[in-house]
Amino acid sequence: MRVAWSPCNCRRRTAPPPSAASPPAWIAALEADIGKYLAGEKVDFSAIAVDLGSVDDFRQKLYAALRGIGFGRTVTYGELAKQLGLTGWEGARDVGEAMGRNPVPVVIPCHRVLAAGNKLGGFSAYGGTSTKQKLLALEGVRLDNAPPRLPGL
Repeated sequence: MRVAWSPCNCRRRTAPPPSAASPPAWIAALEADIGKYLAGEKVDFSAIAVDLGSVDDFRQKLYAALRGIGFGRTVTYGELAKQLGLTGWEGARDVGEAMGRNPVPVVIPCHRVLAAGNKLGGFSAYGGTSTKQKLLALEGVRLDNAPPRLPGL
């Protein structure tokens, strides 16, 4: 039970608890897909609409490129920078910094971007690199310089 205070006389009064509403259909579908993904199923989140109207042009291009990296596949920060027309370590750094502001990890799969030499690199979402490693493992990605593979192949 919730307790509310009346601003006029500071007496305590009770209010009914808020009711749990069903989520909109698109949220329920996304929750189901995330559940499947976490169970190890191949799920494609690229069709999920994401409002990126508040991000700059560079991050919009970067996030679009990230969404094109398929399940079980990886690229390096440098490769992604080159794809966006950036060069040198500065380009890779700019990519990493922009990914650190990714509003929806997993849906925009920044965990699929590795440091040079297939090293793990960073991850700014909850759990840091431990979470990144677990997400990659769910997708069958090995970080021992072996080429990425899809589960079951």
